[in-house]
Amino acid sequence: MKNYRWALDLQLFSQEKTERATPKKREEARKKGQLAKSPELPAAFILLFVFLSFLMLGGYYKERLMSLFGLLLEQKLLMDVTTENVVTLFSDLMMQGLMLLAPIFVIALLVALLGNYMQIGILFTGEPLKMKFGKLNPVKGLKTIFSLHSVVEFVKNILKLLVIGLVVYATLMSEKDRILGLATVSIGNIFGFIASVTIRLGVEIGAILVAIAVFDYFYKRFEHEKSLRMSKQDIKDEHKKAEGDPLIKGKIRERQRRAALQRMMQQVPKADVVITNPTHFAIALQYDGAKMEAPKVVAKGMDFVALRIREIAKEHDVITMENKPLARALYERTDIGDTVPADLFQAVAEVLAYVYKLKNRVK
Repeated sequence: MKNYRWALDLQLFSQEKTERATPKKREEARKKGQLAKSPELPAAFILLFVFLSFLMLGGYYKERLMSLFGLLLEQKLLMDVTTENVVTLFSDLMMQGLMLLAPIFVIALLVALLGNYMQIGILFTGEPLKMKFGKLNPVKGLKTIFSLHSVVEFVKNILKLLVIGLVVYATLMSEKDRILGLATVSIGNIFGFIASVTIRLGVEIGAILVAIAVFDYFYKRFEHEKSLRMSKQDIKDEHKKAEGDPLIKGKIRERQRRAALQRMMQQVPKADVVITNPTHFAIALQYDGAKMEAPKVVAKGMDFVALRIREIAKEHDVITMENKPLARALYERTDIGDTVPADLFQAVAEVLAYVYKLKNRVK
């Protein structure tokens, strides 16, 4: 009973996902679009850089706004309302609006592309767009709602609201005296004050959101690594798939060995002589002076295979000769299909000469 429990505990331990993902598992997850990515990071940087652009390109934005309102209030206010004039008006307004918003569009596009590239690199996949009916499962949906990920997202959103609220409150309270005195200043000063406070809040809130987004990105990486973890058994199974099941590979090699052995045995009846040890080794030689420059090894083996070679040779009246040194030398120095080494020509020639002499006597 103890051994059974120990084996069960060992099996359960091997199924626990405690190992880091292999490169193959990471590549498969990447192809499926499963990556550590925080969509809030590019959004936070876009907000921050857009408000910073207001500080750096303030003169440009002021000029564009003045052109826009000047077009309406100075040039087009008293124009005749005709189809041609209205089309021209809207074309001019659209052009002025595009020129005003062009820096914002460029900044948003560049920051979004750079933010995504820094997180996941270059990736084109349609896997996330595929219809997955498993997502319609209400039980799975409830698990997602009450999962740790949902709790973290809820806490993160509450934290963002609290921090942004505190920043706005602190900024407005620090400007309370100036806000109360706006009734006594000109409209230009009022707009200038509102713009400065708005840009200040935008930069501060953008910096806070960037800090929270960086934290969110590292948390997403932690979650991603956790989801990719593998058990020891998973790693073994992956290795088997990559390298091939050792049991199957062993069976294939065994079949190949049997086929090769069968082909070799079919060559034994064609041999002129079988040289033996006499029990441990057996080497079958064939020689045809018209086709071969030297005798060729057509079969060889030791122990059981040597015994089988001798049996087949006996069945087909192939002469068997005992020569221990020659048999060992041929077995160690040649493979099937090889010719006899030059330094063994003399010994093999003597054997073949004796064999031919015996065959002539039998005839």
